[in-house]
Amino acid sequence: MEQCRPFVVTIASEKGGVGKTTLATNLAVYLKALNEDLPVTIVSFDNHFSVDNMFAIGPRRGASVAGLLRNEDPVGLAHLGEYGVQYLASERHLSPPDDDPLRLRTLLAQSTLGGILIIDTRPVIDYFTRNALAAADLLIIPVKDRPSLVNAPAILDVFVAADGNPEHAWLLPSLIDARLKLRNNIGMQEFLTFSGRERGFQVLDLCIAKSPKVESLTTGLSSRIYPILTHARGTIVHQQFRQLADFVLAEERQRPAQPVLKALQPLSPGRLRRLQRKCPLCGSSIQSEAVHYWHDQRSRRRGALHRRCLDQIFGDDTLADWQDQGASLLYCDLDNAGVSGDADEAILRLLDRHGEEIQTRPIQVGAGSNFEKILVAMTGRSVGDFFRERLFIDLVAAPLSEELSDPRYQTFHTLRRMILRHQTSGDTI
Repeated sequence: MEQCRPFVVTIASEKGGVGKTTLATNLAVYLKALNEDLPVTIVSFDNHFSVDNMFAIGPRRGASVAGLLRNEDPVGLAHLGEYGVQYLASERHLSPPDDDPLRLRTLLAQSTLGGILIIDTRPVIDYFTRNALAAADLLIIPVKDRPSLVNAPAILDVFVAADGNPEHAWLLPSLIDARLKLRNNIGMQEFLTFSGRERGFQVLDLCIAKSPKVESLTTGLSSRIYPILTHARGTIVHQQFRQLADFVLAEERQRPAQPVLKALQPLSPGRLRRLQRKCPLCGSSIQSEAVHYWHDQRSRRRGALHRRCLDQIFGDDTLADWQDQGASLLYCDLDNAGVSGDADEAILRLLDRHGEEIQTRPIQVGAGSNFEKILVAMTGRSVGDFFRERLFIDLVAAPLSEELSDPRYQTFHTLRRMILRHQTSGDTI
């Protein structure tokens, strides 16, 4: 059976008290009620235990959210809770297992959890929030006032930096008191909608109202928290959550998993580590087209170049000429660059599939050239910081999923290691 990656909805805000957890928990209940056959799972990186208090059946906690970042399949971690919603228990003391902001996205790409996964985040941009944002297919940012609106761009910036599409991020006016009026009799929802769109955000055409009845569901003498669907159906908030759930279901139906992410699902996490998902020249995301795989020896970063971008660097016919000569690998040697030299010239070596050198030529690095631009993007360093750089580019294009799979991956890196050994020993390539 084909692996089914979950559609991830992340609820995030840098401000506390905007209703993130109320949104996340009740959205899960409404999604399940509207589609009983759809698996709905919720996790929270916050330590308030609201998820447990709404969904836990009996005193047994079960597996916690900590396992989600320990390479454990969420299918085995999630347990069925109240209202048919699956959940992972909260954890009071969460520690980052590494410094990889894409760890959760990589793990979920290989999971068969399916359905919709809702992630409730902390009111701070930390390791866990960054991972939740990087994994999101849909981002909802609740805002209730001007301070929370001012902080919203920070959340969006992290989402976009992790290859998130701004068109999949929405502001949601939350905890809105309809009685409150600003200057010129403007309501808070109207102010947040206008101001959010003026700042370039998409804003949902609905809000979640402030309701004493809803607030009472979380402030009783018992630790149990009750959902709006069962205990506040007579409020306007009930209809608002119904509309929000309809919106999320429509988004889930319209947008399957990204092609490249789906193609990379069977790969080991090690091959996806430090993988740059955008072309270093044009900056657009790598999808399922044939591309040229590259590897930076010093930083261990790796990624792919579009064929058109490689032609733009070296000329339209150059790559074809190289391939006619039997070249399959381009090795870039920057021994005389940056702090070790003038940073104005690099040596390009063309090699065949056996590692035999076909041609050597110099290339200018500085003066804002396209070649300088891709070197900076590939290495993550400025030209002045270059020191004995070694870059490898596969001249035979293939989809990125194929480049990262055997036998191509093993062939590329076997040839790379052979070249480095020859250079270390002082032999000619």
